[in-house]
Amino acid sequence: MMRSDFTEGMRGSMPILFSTMPFAALFGALAVANGQTVAEATLMSASVFAGASQLVGIELFGHSVPIWVIVLSILAVNFRHVLYSAAIAPFVGHFTLSQKAMSFFLLTDPQFAETLTRGETGRPVTFTWYMGFAITIYVPWVAMTAVGGLLGSVMGNPSNWGIDVLLPIYFMGLVLGFRKRNNFLPIVIVSALVSVVAQKLIGSPWHVSIGALAGVALAALLPPKKSEDAAKQETAR
Repeated sequence: MMRSDFTEGMRGSMPILFSTMPFAALFGALAVANGQTVAEATLMSASVFAGASQLVGIELFGHSVPIWVIVLSILAVNFRHVLYSAAIAPFVGHFTLSQKAMSFFLLTDPQFAETLTRGETGRPVTFTWYMGFAITIYVPWVAMTAVGGLLGSVMGNPSNWGIDVLLPIYFMGLVLGFRKRNNFLPIVIVSALVSVVAQKLIGSPWHVSIGALAGVALAALLPPKKSEDAAKQETAR
């Protein structure tokens, strides 16, 4: 059972793996271009393991920004993980303390989306499945960072290759994965608009968290839509 759960997790992460490997290579190339060694870039991927935050951090490193600004900027981008962990908490409550610590360290956007979907559809979220999904992404991420760092001098500016657009495309795909949820459209529109305004008034990367909080606030205010079955029952009454 444990082996089948682990294998199922690995299979489920394969599409994510092939889409995130270019990100890792991109980060490695950018990190070396901004003055890090290949070893430093690889260590950052292994210890931080947060693609968007790593890209934000490395850009700030390259502009000689004070370290406290870099830390706060990465915290701003990663604040959404507080919401992620709260959302999946009911499905990983049976994990031990050490298992939870490992799980939250490996928590990424696709890991959150798949765990939430799995839990809400009644399938068991076992630690073995979780690790099968997570490790299949984590290990290649670290390895491809090293590859990207080694090839960075050959590639030159990654934007010249057009791969700098991968990050927004990746996040757009994750957002669209929730398009069938209640009040999806108004929440996305408000989050996007608030994020754009915040980017203009406050700047990056704070607009990410501000836009997310605006969406969360609207979701809390809007009443959930009734399912068709519930509507039929009320009509019958």
